[in-house]
Amino acid sequence: MSTTVFSQARIVDPSRGIDEVGTVIVEGRKIVAAGKAALNQGAAQDATVIDCAGKAIIPGLIDARVFIGEPGGEHRETIASASVAAAAGGVTSIVMMPDTDPVIDNVALVEFVLRTAKDTAVVNIFPAAAITKGLEGREMTEFGLLREAGAIAFTDGRHTISSALVMRRALTYARDFGGVIAHETQDADLASSGVMNEGLYASWLGLAGIPREAESIPLERDLALARLTGGAYHAAKISTAMAANAVTRAKADGANVTAGVSIHNLSLNENDVGEYRTFFRLTPPLRAEEDRRAMIEAVKGGTIDIIVSSHDPQDVDTKRLPFADAAAGAIGLETLLGAALRLYHNGDLTLLRLVETLSTAPARLFGLPGGTLKPGAVADLALVDLDEPWIVSESGIRSRSKNTCFEGARLQGKVLQTMVAGRTVFSA
Repeated sequence: MSTTVFSQARIVDPSRGIDEVGTVIVEGRKIVAAGKAALNQGAAQDATVIDCAGKAIIPGLIDARVFIGEPGGEHRETIASASVAAAAGGVTSIVMMPDTDPVIDNVALVEFVLRTAKDTAVVNIFPAAAITKGLEGREMTEFGLLREAGAIAFTDGRHTISSALVMRRALTYARDFGGVIAHETQDADLASSGVMNEGLYASWLGLAGIPREAESIPLERDLALARLTGGAYHAAKISTAMAANAVTRAKADGANVTAGVSIHNLSLNENDVGEYRTFFRLTPPLRAEEDRRAMIEAVKGGTIDIIVSSHDPQDVDTKRLPFADAAAGAIGLETLLGAALRLYHNGDLTLLRLVETLSTAPARLFGLPGGTLKPGAVADLALVDLDEPWIVSESGIRSRSKNTCFEGARLQGKVLQTMVAGRTVFSA
């Protein structure tokens, strides 16, 4: 059994409220010590000792919203390539969306993902199953069988369920099976042909806009149904102050509700679209600066529980088009932590809160292992130099697709080593 000792590390563990200099000792697959008290703890003579010199050790990130091409779109991303990109970004667990071809809406597809991940992935892959068959918003999938097969949540991915009755039934059945309904809300009629945030900037560019109400109206409906059913509801990606206020009210009413936000809506605003830059065509769209600031305040105050990359690989054929014709989505696994650390470096969020939203909270929300450095836990962790600057370049991207919003961006905070179950899966 191999032993690794990380000495003189800044240990950031939100699960125990710890941000202190100490030692982390990993034996085999498990963490046996982590904290200030372990500074003078002895380890095996043949242990590998890494002097961290103040660099940070955090629980491996858990990215709860990742789109992967396999099966059906392997040219965009495979489970194997996504896992390599994740490891480079300090992500040790991925929640995979069901938007594949065929859709992950039956037991065989859940088993395919788990089997492929076991054979090819270097990080943990947890499939989320579709709420409705074919993501069509009409007929519900077999929640019980899917949970038994290994689906950790239910979502229709990029699609919004228009039927209130279907959503009510989904929340009720998911409650009975201990599952979470994660839903991305965008009213199809209000959004119509919109391709970016509705406002003055969209008018200047001559592009059709998507109003904030397209997000908040179906969200308000879902929150009311969550109150009615008592089911666990997760607003997968909110982007407006209006939506954050709705979630705050629902939580105050005692509803079993959580919320997530994409790192893009925390880091960027509608002005970044520039002159029709299609890599910035996203769902939900990049909003106004006041909405971006509202998202940060919602993370700080606890209205938003988790931050996700919303990794959505698109190839050249779907992105190198006129803005209105380009596919929505951007990759984000490798830049999630670096972009999020901007919020720490500029004083918007404490490091403890940031790591909680990226790791500890998603583990708790979806009932996943990880998200902690406590002794006895599986050794899923990342060693990070919080201050090392780096520039995002297309040549350095490990994902099969290169549609990043951060190409050429200067980020501060680089992953040096990623460990999954005690095995090093990435080393800078």
